[in-house]
Amino acid sequence: MNRRPFLKLTSAIAIAAALTGTAAAADTIRIGAVAPRTGPLAGGATVTQWPSIELWVHQVNEAGGLNVDGEMMLIELIEYDDQTNPGETIRAVQRLATQDNAHFIIAPYGTGLNLAAAPLFDRYGYPQIAVSAITDQQGALAEQFPNMFFTLGTTTALASDLVDVLEGMRDAGDLGNRVAMVNVADAFGIELATAARPLFEEAGFEIVYDTSYPLGTQDLSPVINGAAAAEPDAFVAWSYPPDTFGLTEQAMIAGLDVDAFYTAVATPFPGYGARFGPAAEGVLGAGGVNPDSEAFQAYAAAHLEVTGAEPDYWASATTYASLEILAQSIEAVGLDRAEVSDYLREATFETILGPISFDENNSNAAFWTVGQWQGGVFRGVASRDRDGAVPVILKDGWE
Repeated sequence: MNRRPFLKLTSAIAIAAALTGTAAAADTIRIGAVAPRTGPLAGGATVTQWPSIELWVHQVNEAGGLNVDGEMMLIELIEYDDQTNPGETIRAVQRLATQDNAHFIIAPYGTGLNLAAAPLFDRYGYPQIAVSAITDQQGALAEQFPNMFFTLGTTTALASDLVDVLEGMRDAGDLGNRVAMVNVADAFGIELATAARPLFEEAGFEIVYDTSYPLGTQDLSPVINGAAAAEPDAFVAWSYPPDTFGLTEQAMIAGLDVDAFYTAVATPFPGYGARFGPAAEGVLGAGGVNPDSEAFQAYAAAHLEVTGAEPDYWASATTYASLEILAQSIEAVGLDRAEVSDYLREATFETILGPISFDENNSNAAFWTVGQWQGGVFRGVASRDRDGAVPVILKDGWE
């Protein structure tokens, strides 16, 4: 576990002090953050999680801080690399709570790491706005951990909306009936594959290939070769970032020519479009955004200016929205964590994605489920109560 204090804090405080003349003497709000900078999920966290945190801290401190009971308080960010290791995630959260005395802790990255940390968030009374935790167990988890909140949707919603998209293509005569499905063998992939199997069968699809692979698998050619041998019409992978790239690359090498190609996390990354260029056109993936909305465009421009990188077209904006939610809660009720959690359950928050509130299961009911690369941009094609979805297009080979 590496402690890595946020290096831009000093300059951010200096800017605020120059503006206010008092900020240097002001108390700070200690915000903890733990997520992968190394390990299998580092590629995802360094695109989706860390830059939005950096942007949010920069913007809050540049504006003079958060207004807490009439006092402007700057943010001090304390961050740890959990190395994509649940044991390190737990140790980091423990340290943030008991040694760093963090006022609040930003939820970890990924379903498995969020579930690993949930008991500690609960033990120490921290609200856990778990952005990148997608599960159908949200109701049970919210009952077990009342301060755990969810923003990115459920497993069944993501699987169901993909099945609906493919069913629509089939009913239009654009897609056959044979589906090859693979999944990464961790909580995220296993739960999605389990949810998707009966949904595909109920929709009349034939699953002609169904397998999993361990998290961190480097050589994915056996997976793709097995899928290709089954001669599917559609390929679906419940994948994490490294395997999303690896599966796509192997599909191109093997000439896996399907009418619908879907990979999950990281498909909306700008790096995916850059890596595969025109070959990415028509690739379906998890999530999406409305890239034409003014709020998203302003966020994306600030993200690029402050971090030097573009946000992804799915969870980046939701991560930032979760921090907007935390900020609005702190400014409404102060630093008492129990009161912040109560406020999270009761309020509606204005975010770059639009209004967000949490239901009886601590779940946000409005989210994107399926997106697609179209004309060099990853656009949402299916959502739950979000505006801006566009019609799906057909994939035409890998050229």
